[in-house]
Amino acid sequence: MRRHHLHNRSLKQGAGALRGSVAKLSIAVLVLLICTLSFLFSTTLTGNKGFTGPAEINVEQLWESADSGGWRPSSAPRSHWPPPPKESNGYLRVRCNGGLNQQRSAICNAVLAARIMNATLVLPELDANSFWHDDSGFHGIYDVEHFIHSLRYDVRIVESIPEIRKNGKTKKIKAVQMRPGRDAGVDWYTTEALATMKQHGAIYLTPFSHRLAEEIDNPEYQRLRCRVNYHALRFKPHIMKLSESIVEKLRTEGHFMAIHLRFEMDMLAFAGCVDIFTPKERAILQKYRKENFAEKELDPEVRRLMGKCPLTPEEVGLILRAMGFDNSTRIFLAAGELFGGERFMKPFRALFPRLENHSSVDSSEELSTKSQGLLGSAVDYMVCLLADIFMPTYDGPSNFANNLLGHRLYYGFRTTIRPDRKALAPVFIARAKGKKAGFEEAVRRAMLNTNFGGPHERVRPESFYTNSWPECFCQTEAKNPAHKCPPDNVLQVLHNQLESQMTSDLEPQRGNRTSSMER
Repeated sequence: MRRHHLHNRSLKQGAGALRGSVAKLSIAVLVLLICTLSFLFSTTLTGNKGFTGPAEINVEQLWESADSGGWRPSSAPRSHWPPPPKESNGYLRVRCNGGLNQQRSAICNAVLAARIMNATLVLPELDANSFWHDDSGFHGIYDVEHFIHSLRYDVRIVESIPEIRKNGKTKKIKAVQMRPGRDAGVDWYTTEALATMKQHGAIYLTPFSHRLAEEIDNPEYQRLRCRVNYHALRFKPHIMKLSESIVEKLRTEGHFMAIHLRFEMDMLAFAGCVDIFTPKERAILQKYRKENFAEKELDPEVRRLMGKCPLTPEEVGLILRAMGFDNSTRIFLAAGELFGGERFMKPFRALFPRLENHSSVDSSEELSTKSQGLLGSAVDYMVCLLADIFMPTYDGPSNFANNLLGHRLYYGFRTTIRPDRKALAPVFIARAKGKKAGFEEAVRRAMLNTNFGGPHERVRPESFYTNSWPECFCQTEAKNPAHKCPPDNVLQVLHNQLESQMTSDLEPQRGNRTSSMER
């Protein structure tokens, strides 16, 4: 019996060891497969583009906007778009959680949700606790008057739910709290949400991050999102003035590039890329991940080969140098507190010494005291939007980078440099192992297969907020009727529709006053 028990235990231990070996072998095979596919994919693309000789990138061309291909931004309606009806179905309150740009997307979704339900939108609430610990609110960041006026043809907006008088008494309408599912479809809003709104007079959707599906098969709804994002959401005048002042100072000596250096604790912990850090730093990242993200075993080496790790500052510098940018290039850094500090910045600074951030360009007290809050993020956003070139180092779940990519596309196909981290991973790994011959050539070939800011098809997982082409663009000489630009007088048409509705609304009131006088 004892021998039989020992035999079973040996079998179990052997099976466990075998499973461990198989798991390790599987990871090794996966790593090899990723490397092979990345190489073949890069080679195939290079062959398709005709790169038979040395790969060359014209840096001077990158300082100009990308080729538009005959497209221009246009988010005005192209079919019948009636103004919001006189009577709405109730009030819609939302609480937008997350950072500035996650909130921005949520505001766009809130406006669209209000239009879908024929609801009166209450000015969206910006969460003060979950990210920045900043209580600036909508009034502190955005131009409220401009926001309401810009969307007058689309939805009715109020700053708060008004009190009503019933049976001689003043009564407050209490919004019923609801929690829509992530990426809820239009049908949820037109059924469950709408029914509750009609029953109670108001609903309160919280939290409201990613609570309306991005891909909606209605171009007019998508264009409304663009009108909100790129026209109605304008920062307060003092933020715009501060941002423009920084851009002017940066441009005193010519072009400048903006880089979103997403080498911060939260993103590194989320990505699971801890292998390049000291044991103490790894412990900090692993603790942060355990406290803030779902438990999941991540292999840093596999993650890196899959292109899931943020680029290090040195890798960013090496990419730019390989592309042909020299050490005279002026670079604006939009970043929070870099994890690992100067140890990681030193190699980057050696390659590109002319590094700036909003605090170094503008030392005003307002920025110095609120640099890590919504104000600092808003200024960084505007500087990156207006920069000649923008480069995100991690555009995975980064709302800041993704929104900017979409805004710059809409702003006139302004140049963006989007490193293909998956294609570059084997190149950087080979360099780390001492294989430096042909490194810059390999980087250039990988970069030549990327899009530098021109119009391109949106392919998942690319977000609508990253690329609103073709819905929010048009062609003056379009072969496809769906891509034809709206008439030049489209705003006048919308204005006339709204005026006509307001006039018709006033007619019964005039009639009532006349009848009263006659009596």
